[in-house]
Amino acid sequence: MAEGMPRIGVYPGTFDPVTLGHLDIIRRGAKLVDQLIIGVTTNPSKNPMFTPEERMAMVEREVASQGIANVSVMGFNALLMKFAERQGANVIVRGLRAVADFEYEYQMAGMNQQLNDGIETVFLMADVSLQPIASKLVKEIALFGGDITNFVTGPVRDDVVARVREIGQLGEY
Repeated sequence: MAEGMPRIGVYPGTFDPVTLGHLDIIRRGAKLVDQLIIGVTTNPSKNPMFTPEERMAMVEREVASQGIANVSVMGFNALLMKFAERQGANVIVRGLRAVADFEYEYQMAGMNQQLNDGIETVFLMADVSLQPIASKLVKEIALFGGDITNFVTGPVRDDVVARVREIGQLGEY
């Protein structure tokens, strides 16, 4: 990276919904770069609960409530490296919860480096108290009527509960 160039980072994900773990990585990632772009992407294989627009609005609201000034939110539906290049990014920020995350992320970082070796991938370990949190599990708990208060902010919990009411609870065991 040339001296004097702004450090622009991209933190990609589906954020369906945005969790306390995501917000931890956003807060910490924002300290490492001049500008952090949260790239909200589409991944149909993850069976999204919220539309891309709803997820972007949710992330924007949560980032604003945290008072993090150097973060913006953008949607994208493209190859991550192409999106990062278009944003002028020189860093990809990724959060790691466990060894299983590392294996997948390590492979992705290697592939991304092959696509553009001018963009570095930086891994941030999730806070120990937040490591078990995954959006998929938050949705599953909510769909079965469980309490997700410890995993998301109050407004996100309300969004998820409202969506579960719309689509219907799966059961109570």
